Amino acid sequence: MGSKQKIGLIGGGQIGGNLALLSMQKQLGDVVLYDIPAAEGLVKGKALDINQLAAVDGYDCRVTGTTDWKDVAGSDVVIITAGMPRKPGMTREDLLEVNLKIMKDVASNVKTHCPNAFVINVANPLDAMVYALFKITGFKKHQVLGMAGVLDTARFKFFVAEALNVSIRDIEALVLGGHGDDMVPLLRHSTVGGVPLTELLRKDALDAIVDRTRKGGGELVALYKTGSAYFAPAASAIAMAESFVFDRKRVLPAAALLEGQYGIKDFFMGVPVQIGAGGVEKVIELQLNDAEKAELQKSFASVKKTVDEVKL
Repeated sequence: MGSKQKIGLIGGGQIGGNLALLSMQKQLGDVVLYDIPAAEGLVKGKALDINQLAAVDGYDCRVTGTTDWKDVAGSDVVIITAGMPRKPGMTREDLLEVNLKIMKDVASNVKTHCPNAFVINVANPLDAMVYALFKITGFKKHQVLGMAGVLDTARFKFFVAEALNVSIRDIEALVLGGHGDDMVPLLRHSTVGGVPLTELLRKDALDAIVDRTRKGGGELVALYKTGSAYFAPAASAIAMAESFVFDRKRVLPAAALLEGQYGIKDFFMGVPVQIGAGGVEKVIELQLNDAEKAELQKSFASVKKTVDEVKL
């Protein structure tokens, strides 16, 4: 790779700090960690701390903490985590009004300062926020994605590995749909070392894993009490950014703009996409059976209900 990429991280909270650390460890490029003026000490402190870690491990990238959008300007990748986290008893949809206000400001600044960036949204409610981001920026469809499917699939894979006591490396799985309680783990497409998952676990055990996956975010909110997940969401967004920066051409589940695929048009929802230097280079349409189609349509109905409440 020639000159370093510039990674703009919008939001300096728990996910933002982990994104900065992982960007450094993956050597994605120089990082700018942005937050509002009230959080200036936080982002500058995290940047300094991570830069000192770099001296221990020999990383040559640098992290800058800032409250000025001009420092974010020209970023090749922008990852948005800015917004209020969930608290116990809240759904992702409960965050819509407050986080939409934040997204309007963030998206306008991304449009102004980073017009050519590949943008990954992590803020909830995920599918509605990435839709708002797309509409406000006016960016091309290949530039904008929502991070959810990688995280949901990771949770599903971990629960399977735990149930079977097998290496997580041997598990192939895929979770589609909206980032909510109607997401669709595709059991028919899930394997362990090539063996269909349905041959390894009883239906009741599989049903329990599916249910826990769907409620995986809420489980962590209940445990943390003061916020939501941050380690796994950060790693999931970085997997997507890494595929873009290094042109990996990975096929990952993510919230992409659909234009008729899966019978859905003009909405963002979790489907397999190929991510490379061109951003979203391909949306892959699986051949689903009738039961899977019905589940995906149910998930889409939930997504559409929330998106319909987005007022721009």
